[in-house]
Order: sequence, then structure tokens, then C-alpha cells
Amino acid sequence: MAYYIAPRFLDALSVHITKNFLDLPQVKMPLILGIHGRKGEGKTFQCELVYERMKVNVVHISGGELESPDAGDPARLIRLRYREAADLVKVRGEMAVLMINDLDAGAGRFDGLTQYTVNTQLVNNTLMNIADNPTNVQLPGSYDETPLPRIPIIVTGNDFATLYAPLVRDGRMKKFYWEPNRDDRLGIVGGIFQPDGLSRSDIKTLVDTFPNQAIDFYGALRSQIYDEQIIDFIQNIGIDKVSHTVVNGTTPLRFKKPDFRIGHLVDVGQRMVQEQRRLQEMGLVREYNQALNQSGSMGNGSTSATSPPATPPSPSHNGNSMAAAALPNEVQQDVRNLMSQGYKVGMEYVDKRRFRTNAWQSCPVINGDSEGQALQTIEQCLADHSQDYVRVIGIDPSNKRRVLERIIHRP
Repeated sequence: MAYYIAPRFLDALSVHITKNFLDLPQVKMPLILGIHGRKGEGKTFQCELVYERMKVNVVHISGGELESPDAGDPARLIRLRYREAADLVKVRGEMAVLMINDLDAGAGRFDGLTQYTVNTQLVNNTLMNIADNPTNVQLPGSYDETPLPRIPIIVTGNDFATLYAPLVRDGRMKKFYWEPNRDDRLGIVGGIFQPDGLSRSDIKTLVDTFPNQAIDFYGALRSQIYDEQIIDFIQNIGIDKVSHTVVNGTTPLRFKKPDFRIGHLVDVGQRMVQEQRRLQEMGLVREYNQALNQSGSMGNGSTSATSPPATPPSPSHNGNSMAAAALPNEVQQDVRNLMSQGYKVGMEYVDKRRFRTNAWQSCPVINGDSEGQALQTIEQCLADHSQDYVRVIGIDPSNKRRVLERIIHRP
């Protein structure tokens, strides 16, 4: 399968790698190339294609390796992998790079509640130190006077604004924002569907039908086309025999070519888009993120259903002052809507420390179908947990799925 490499991407990456291996007099070049952009646009995959085409050796680090229970381990790992790449240059006589995927996920700060650990500081400091002294990278506890070859560092991420500002300055990191244009998208998608015989006009129709989707959407679309073959296979052999047939079968399984007509592709793509919309319409993730984003700005004086009461509750937990106050209209309306649709209403609370880990606990169960009883139970829960976060939840009794989560009180 001949995948497409975008010319802009190829130029940016090949120039940075080659430039760092050249001895240009009186030219100071950044060691790090930061490739950032929207999620799912194929940054890492395009990098791998360029490496393969240039015959460059790659040493990988994942953003998930930039944190550890032991302070200093990620910083030591970066130095170790950098020296490993340098050894490849010496032994094989070929170019090598150090690639760190999703750097912002491992070392970025997204909001005030993101933990800034010792390892985060050391990772940033280590990368800056290597960028400033690329030929003198030592492991902790040892020293080697032999200078190392300069190894380009390629990092990918979605939002480099979350990184430590001195790390991303121009002298240390060259930034490349990857946003494929229409020609790039046509070329990449055409490469994805090349084995399936789609014409150029079909590729254009597919890209124009889903213009706002990321590149990985089309790869997932092609994969989902094969679901129909898998369903037929399971139905033919019986679901109770799938495990034995797939794992212990002596002959390789063969599947006929799926239906890759453009109309069928568009239909499957529309179903995938609908699933995306359902995820957005559920609102649960948005509610969680609002809880995180608003927690640092509660002093803005705004009044809403999720704002703390204007008058601080009494330190005693007898609930008299809280129960006497009427619930906000939005909370009462939520309860009415839930109960009118046959949903169950519940309450959960969590203290300040466990709020960050989303470790909610349940208040007493709201029994019965009386709206007044439900509101009274909510008031009692607020009174008992005036120093905690409190939220109301709605549950569909038919499938036990949550249909609503709303924080109604913050300490």
C-alpha cells in the first residue's frame, strides 16, 4: 500500500533532520521540531512515513512515559533514549532521531487542577538542557567525555501552549502546525482506500461529504466496513465457537471483499458521525469539564444553579438553614423533567480532595414518585454535605444508564 506523504510535511521534517546533521558554520539551529495540530490528523503516521522514506532510525518515547512514581525516572529515560539514538548513528552509520509522542499530554498544564509534579519539572528542564547542549548528554551518576553526535528531537502534540514557555522558544524548538489542506486530504484518503479500487471522483465525494472530519475518521471508516464480514462470520460458525475457531484454527480465515461502493461508504460514515453527535449530546463529559474549569473561577459573582449559596451555611450540619432555603428553579425544573419522563432521581457528593479523582459517593436513595419528597431529600442532602460538592443525577431504570449529571452545590 503506497501511502501519501504531504509535501509540506515532508519538507519540514526532512529539512529539520538533515540540517541538524550538517555542520553549518555560525548557524545556530533548534534541536527540537514540534509538530502540533488537531487530533487525528495523522501527525505521527506522516512522521513514520518520512522516516521510512529517508531510512532514518527512530527511538520512541510515549507521553505516558513522562510520569513515574519515582521522581527523576522520566528525565533519566529521555537521556537514556537520546544516547541510544546517538549509538545507532555511530554503529549503523545512519541518521537517527528521538521521537516523543503526545508531549503536551505528558508534560503540559491544561488548567489549574493539573498536577505539576517534580517529574514534569525535570522533563522540561532535561529537554531544555539537551537542546542547549546536544553533544553533551550525561546519565545521572556517570560522566562520559566523548561528545555525542547531534540527534534531532521530534515531538508531537495537540496544544503546545500548555508546555513550559522557555521550552518552546524559537532557539530550542521549531514549530510546525500541521493542518492538511484539501489536496493533502485527497492524497491521504486516496492512499487509505487505494487497495479497494475507489476512483478519484469517489475519493473527492467522500472527502467533500465529511469535510470537517479528521484524517483518522477515514481509516476508521474503512475498518468499519469490514464489520459486516465479521458479523457474517460469527453468525455462520456460531458465537459459542468463535473463540476456538479464531485462536486454535489450523487454516487461515478468508473473507470476501466488502462493499466499497461510495454510497455504502457514505452511509456508514453518516452512522459514525451520528455516534459522534450522540456522544456530544450526552453532555456528561462536558459537565465534568465544566466542573474542572469553573472550580478556579467561582469568585466571579455570577449566580447560577451551580453557584455556591450567597450566604455561607452554618458550620453545624443540622441542615436547618439549608433546608429552609428554596432550591434554585433550574434544579427544581430538572427534577420535574426527570420524574415526568419516568427517570429515577438520585444525589451524589464528594469532598474537595476526592473531587479531582471523581470519587463520588451516593446520598440516601430517593424513594417514591413524589416530586415534593424528592426535593425534600435533595435539600436534606445539601444540608448534610454543605462543605462538599453535591450533584443531582437522573437514571433511566430500563437500562440503568445515566441521562443527567449536574453539580448544584460547591463548597
